[in-house]
Amino acid sequence: MVCRGCSEPLQRAIVDFGADAPAARIPQKLKEHYGIEVCASTCWSIVLQHAQTIDERPKAAALIPDRDGVEQLIGEIDGSMIPVVETAEANDAKADRRKTRQVGWKEARLTLVHALGSVTPVFGATVGPPAQVGETLVRAAVQAGLGRNTKVHVVSDGASWVADQVSEQFGLQGHFLVDFYHVCEYLTAAGKTIAGTAPRAWLETQKDRLKQNRLQDVIEELKRFVEDDTVADDNAPVRAAHRYLTNRPGQFNYQDALAAKLPIGSGEIESAHRYVIQDRLKRAGAWWKLKNAKHMLALRVCRANQEWDSYWQSRGQQAA
Repeated sequence: MVCRGCSEPLQRAIVDFGADAPAARIPQKLKEHYGIEVCASTCWSIVLQHAQTIDERPKAAALIPDRDGVEQLIGEIDGSMIPVVETAEANDAKADRRKTRQVGWKEARLTLVHALGSVTPVFGATVGPPAQVGETLVRAAVQAGLGRNTKVHVVSDGASWVADQVSEQFGLQGHFLVDFYHVCEYLTAAGKTIAGTAPRAWLETQKDRLKQNRLQDVIEELKRFVEDDTVADDNAPVRAAHRYLTNRPGQFNYQDALAAKLPIGSGEIESAHRYVIQDRLKRAGAWWKLKNAKHMLALRVCRANQEWDSYWQSRGQQAA
C-alpha cells in the first residue's frame, strides 16, 4: 500500500523509527511492520517537524520551587562531541553549495538528575553555553523533586564552569565534586614519572589519601616532583596533576560523599551519553546541521524522560 497522506498514528510510527534509525532506513521499517510505503524524504521531514516542535515547547522557569522538595538529589554533567556540517547561503540558486561545506564538531552537554536511591533519572541536553547547561540542570532537578530544602550533589569533570553553574543555580543547596576517576587519570600519569617501576602502589596510596580527605598530603607529594619550568606542559604530568588539584579548592570532599553514600564518579552520565546521544547522533559517516542536531537531541531526551506518550496525547487534545 502506498501512503498518500500521513495520519497521526502513522506520523508517530515514523518519528519513533526516526528517533533511532537514519532516514534511509525508515521506509524499510514501515514496509516491514505496517506494509506501508512512504519515501525517505517525507519520513525525514515528518521526523524533523516533530523533533522541532518538541525542542520549541515552552520551558518552565529555571527556578527552585517554593516547596520542601526531596531531601537529596544527585546530578551529573558531561559533554559529548557530535559531528556537524555547515554550508554557506547561496545567492545563486544554481551554485554548488557542496563547495562551501565545512565539517566540524560541537559539544552536546548532557545533564542527569535523580533522587538518592532512585534509578530513574531526568535528563536534559543542550548545545548552548554554560548558562544554558545550568538552566537545563535546574529544570531536570525540578522534575526530580527539587525544593527549597533539597541538597544537590553534582559530580562532573573539573571544568571550572560546571562548578560555577552549580554554585550560581543552587547556591548553598548545591555541592560540586570533581569526578574521582578523572582525578585518577592525572595521578596515573604523574605516578609513571614519580614511582618508576611501581606506579600502581603509589597511585593506590594517593587514592586512599583522597578518600580520607587528605588532599594536602597528595599535593605535597606531587610538589616534591614537579618538573622544572623549562619542561613543556606536554611533558610535565606531575605539574599538570599538581595544578589540577591546587586550582580546585573545596571540590574533592570524597570522604563525606562516601559516608553519605553519594557517588564520587560520573559513570552514570558517561553511560547515558551512549544511549541518549551517541547511538543516534554519532553514527559513522553521519553529519548534522546544527539546528537539526538540536531538534534530535530534544526528541531523544523526550523519549529518555518517558514523555513520549504525553507528547502525542497533547497533540490529540489540541486536535480535538
